[in-house]
Amino acid sequence: MTALIIYWLAAPSGSTLTGASDRPATATAAPSSSGPTPTTRPTSARPTPSAKGSPLAAAGKTGAGISKPKASAPASASAPGKPRAGAASTTPATKAGGGSGGPAAPAPTGSDRSITLVNTSQQVIWAVVTNSPAYPGGRKLQPGQSTSLTVGNTWGGRIWGRTGCDTDASGSCLTGDCTTHCGGPTTPTTLGEFTFDAFDDLDFYDVSMVDGSNLPMYINISHSVTDDPISSSGCYKGTCTSPVDCPTAMQAKNGSHVIGCKPPCAAFGGDTYCCRGAWAGRANCVPAKWPVDYTQVFKKAEPYAYSYAFDDAATMTCKGQCYYRITFGTT
Repeated sequence: MTALIIYWLAAPSGSTLTGASDRPATATAAPSSSGPTPTTRPTSARPTPSAKGSPLAAAGKTGAGISKPKASAPASASAPGKPRAGAASTTPATKAGGGSGGPAAPAPTGSDRSITLVNTSQQVIWAVVTNSPAYPGGRKLQPGQSTSLTVGNTWGGRIWGRTGCDTDASGSCLTGDCTTHCGGPTTPTTLGEFTFDAFDDLDFYDVSMVDGSNLPMYINISHSVTDDPISSSGCYKGTCTSPVDCPTAMQAKNGSHVIGCKPPCAAFGGDTYCCRGAWAGRANCVPAKWPVDYTQVFKKAEPYAYSYAFDDAATMTCKGQCYYRITFGTT
């Protein structure tokens, strides 16, 4: 079996990235002033998610949150004749079961891809898709609703849900919030991360809880020769998607109401949980050596998801012009 090695690179805070929109360093990090660019991975022959040194140090950040390493842009991203990143069209929200509420999604043509967003949770969410018309305002999804959009074959970006929004997702929200066009959500936020056609006709994607969790999320694939590792109901290797059982010290609250679960670095700080100093880098950032391995808080809820910056086994691949279905909800 050929091993794939993906190298992620981080850019200094404030710089322009050629890869994904920047992951915030803290729960109070200031949003960037412009929209993000696609998440991409290099086209080297043997890529795998890896970081060089501490993800915080590499990004030049000193806050409480850990930034997952970023990717450099592949040569294929600028290949002539390929669609530019971004969405060609979107459709209004419909009932997740296919009921009324809007027209059917237009079928992608040529090398376009379909992304479907489904809300099976019990709350209203605004689903945000970077580098698409669903950014920054998002798509409002009532419980049980879904919506679809079409993006190009070299699209890359992030998907997340915002909750407790005043108007739409470009305004003030309780979770996944930012005050203007921003590169990524504030913690705690569950993220879907994608790089299409990154290497050898492969997409790379993952669910990330490196920045904590505000909503359960799982991703299904179709239109591919790759077997979907996650069932349509959100189960993975015998364990199904469940709510995060968040310790009191990690709970993010609005008044007395719990709205999310913070990552250990944001909750506790310090070099150990933030993988700084003597704990910096892949070899030293080992949750099993922490006083308490708080990554298991997230791993038990979503075993397929990134639970800390170097949780590389969580990167998944899909071969061909895959379609994606992102579900906000539990099994």
